[in-house]
Amino acid sequence: MLENTTLTPQEVADMLKIAKNTVYELIKRGELNGYKVGKKIRVDLNDVENYKNKTKHTTQNESSDVKENDLSSPDIFYPTRDNTNGGFIICGQDVLLDILSRYIEIRCPGTRTFRSYVGSYSGLLSLYMGKIQVATAHLWDGDSDQYNIPFVRRLIPGIPTVIIHLACRMQGFYVAKGNPKKFKGFEDLKRPDITMINREKGCGTRILLDEHLRLLNISGSDIKGYAKEHFSHLEIASTVARGDADVGLGNEKTALQVNNVDFIPIQKERYELVMKKEDINKAPFNSILEILRSNQFKSELLGIGGYDLTEMGNIIAEL
Repeated sequence: MLENTTLTPQEVADMLKIAKNTVYELIKRGELNGYKVGKKIRVDLNDVENYKNKTKHTTQNESSDVKENDLSSPDIFYPTRDNTNGGFIICGQDVLLDILSRYIEIRCPGTRTFRSYVGSYSGLLSLYMGKIQVATAHLWDGDSDQYNIPFVRRLIPGIPTVIIHLACRMQGFYVAKGNPKKFKGFEDLKRPDITMINREKGCGTRILLDEHLRLLNISGSDIKGYAKEHFSHLEIASTVARGDADVGLGNEKTALQVNNVDFIPIQKERYELVMKKEDINKAPFNSILEILRSNQFKSELLGIGGYDLTEMGNIIAEL
């Protein structure tokens, strides 16, 4: 039947007359329902129609100056409807989680893994609320100079958790090729000739920025472009490459994928899995440790590049 027609992201983009990347952003923000078939994203036609009707209603009842980035996500879990049907949801935005999801399905036949492309802060809250199975985090606490442990204690109170190391990644600033404005670091964000592009609230990169600004006593209101947000490292780097911003914060791996940007390293971050301690001996949770410690999985990530895998699979903390 027509209402059950399955569409690719490109077909959805053609229907809505938008870019395919915008379709992915709508799915990521929870504004358009999507689901995975193998490695591919698919959208049902009736969900596209529901999205169109919803936005028509919004446009009719809100002022005409609402921007696309002003749309708020009604549900951060992706895809929500499968969570009650045996879905195993992993929060996080790095491609290594897509690879991990594939390995889980191979090792645990019958398990369907889903990815929720939200930031670390929202992922930990989702784990606390019992709406996902595994969260990831790369949250830096400026007072203790420690990653993840302080945030897990605050955001998942009273629930024993386990933190498992995935990889270390280098964070830094994207600038135009050749760094024509001679940008050096956080202090330069105050310069009137510098325009930045920011990440969304709750992601590890945004918290890294805000923690450094707090320690330097710099207000976001003093930074040109601070209020403008994008939802991925790739969007940030691309914005700088196009010349629509002078600087943005992100990881080194993405800088290698985008032409016309240079990378200024700031600090190495720790990217880690968080799960409830009561689950660690259950399938497929126990398979995750086996996968992370396997030579096959590590070899695949080494082939991609951009990761320090020295501690992969180590249990960092039991809280």
